[in-house]
Amino acid sequence: MFSGIIEEFATIVAIKKDRDNIDFTLRCSFVDELGIDQSVAHNGVCLTVVSIQDGTYTVTAMKETLDRSNLGLLQVGDKVNVERSMLMNGRLDGHIVQGHVDETARCIAVEDANGSTYFTFEYKEDKEMALNGYFTVDKGSVTVNGVSLTVCNPTRNTFQVAIIPYTFEHTNFCDIKVGSVVNLEFDIIGKYIARLQQLR
Repeated sequence: MFSGIIEEFATIVAIKKDRDNIDFTLRCSFVDELGIDQSVAHNGVCLTVVSIQDGTYTVTAMKETLDRSNLGLLQVGDKVNVERSMLMNGRLDGHIVQGHVDETARCIAVEDANGSTYFTFEYKEDKEMALNGYFTVDKGSVTVNGVSLTVCNPTRNTFQVAIIPYTFEHTNFCDIKVGSVVNLEFDIIGKYIARLQQLR
């Protein structure tokens, strides 16, 4: 489980395809603190550390993950938002994030807000998915590339988030522009409520 508070961004140093899977090798400041089998969120996707060597670590993404996320679009040199799993004795500074990406969205607008930046994202409009809790609500939580954010101005398949300068500089939001594909994880609480409504 994660909180959506990004620790830093890691840099991809190698990508290796293994049948339907992809192995990503990354470098970041806390490599020496990692262990094999540890969970780390990458752009919001929970992946298991399978190898550590020479100041880098490797994780494997399987086909299901690649189909639902933007990981298959990554290239060597790209920045990836990373967060280690949450300690249960700490504060939940973001919101409950599972590291299970639901789908991708595309950035359709970036606007300066006199100090902060508004990003607008559009995702596929799907009534069945919406009935299962895959939607956003005003002032609700959403995870974009692993970052816990507050929704504003939602429509049926778009929403905005406001990014403060610190988040812009310390996550890969600094590289997001119109046309960029990002990972979305909708709020798990909303999904449970939607499921309970279906069971009634």
